[in-house]
Order: sequence, then structure tokens, then C-alpha cells
Amino acid sequence: MISFQKVTKTYNHKLHALEKASFKIQPNEFVMLVGKSGAGKSTILKLLIGEEKPTSGKILFNSLEVNKLKPGDMPDLRRQIGVIFQDFRLLEQKTAQENVAFALEVEGRPQREIEELVPQVLDMVGIKDKANNFPRELSGGEKQRVAIARAMINRPKVLIADEPTGNLDHHNSSEVIKLLIKINELGSTVILATHDKDVVDTLDQRRITLDKGRIIKDEA
Repeated sequence: MISFQKVTKTYNHKLHALEKASFKIQPNEFVMLVGKSGAGKSTILKLLIGEEKPTSGKILFNSLEVNKLKPGDMPDLRRQIGVIFQDFRLLEQKTAQENVAFALEVEGRPQREIEELVPQVLDMVGIKDKANNFPRELSGGEKQRVAIARAMINRPKVLIADEPTGNLDHHNSSEVIKLLIKINELGSTVILATHDKDVVDTLDQRRITLDKGRIIKDEA
């Protein structure tokens, strides 16, 4: 489903954010990208969604060669990939359900479809009762659940989670990880980038370990 082939990303002609990275991810896999801050995890994610272009190498997503996509082709790629960020990135002036609905509105989806889908996804992530709350009225864990619901509303083939537990306490971190496992079991490929040792030790999933831009270990 995803293939990185000797991918290098260099900044200012000398700083290797990623160096000759090669790996494949199969449909419905749960994969952790593990490493310290600056190891190259976020670079991989940015390259996968086309936010950055590689200096060399090839990136494939299904039949798409991501590194050769034109700006007009990006929406089709990003519809297939949901992204969850550490800092939630919610719209403060919108309620939980409006934040999730917004992802469908920008796609031009019919209002009737939006009204049907949003409660279903909020229920799936366990915050249907918080639908009318604004982000300032939600805990960190609840905000992250809204962010997950927003990422899932288009039923993406791949869900990327970039340090999703970074701003959460142990209990909420654990709940978010359980939710990612559930999403994986429902059929989405999950790519989790984390430097949280507790999260890594908790999960019995494939780990791709990075250090200074290089993949130093890939273990089932």
C-alpha cells in the first residue's frame, strides 16, 4: 500500500532529515515510527502526505507516485489519508460536531449526509455527549478524540497519528491508543509516530526505529 524506496530528504544541501529510507506498509497494518525528537519521523509523514518533496528516491501510495504529484492531484491523495496532530488543531469558534462536520463541508458533501455521519463518528470515539461543546470546554483527551473523529470522517484508508499523546496524561494517552487500535481493527492502516516509551512498550506492533534520519531497525 505504501512504499518508500531509498528516500532522502536534505535541507540546505547538507542537513539529512531522512537518508536512504526504504520500507513497505501493507493494507490494514499498524506501524509505529519510533525515535527521539528530530529522528526523522515527522519528515516521513510530511513526505507521505505530499507536504514535502524528497530530495531523491520514490514514494508510492497505492498506484500514486507521491513525489511526482502536481498540486491539483493532492486533494485526491489527502482524501485517502487522515491526520491527527499533537496540538489537536481544532477551530476554537466551532463546536465539536462543527469541527468534524467542517471536514465534510470543504469536500462539498450534502448537508443531509453530514448530519447523518457526524453523530456516528462522534459516537465511535466516545464523545457524542460533547457534540455541542467548544474546544475550550473540553479536556485534552476529549480534544484529541474530536481530532480523531475529524480525521476519520472521510473514512480514510490510512490514519496518521503524529505524537498524538504528546500533550496528554497517562490515562488519556492510554485511551487514545485504544482508540487507534479500534480504528485499525475496523480496517484502516494506522501509522503512529511517537517517542513515548510507555506507548511503545504497551503496543505489540511493528516498529520502525529511526535515528538521525536513518532507519536503524524494523521489527515485527
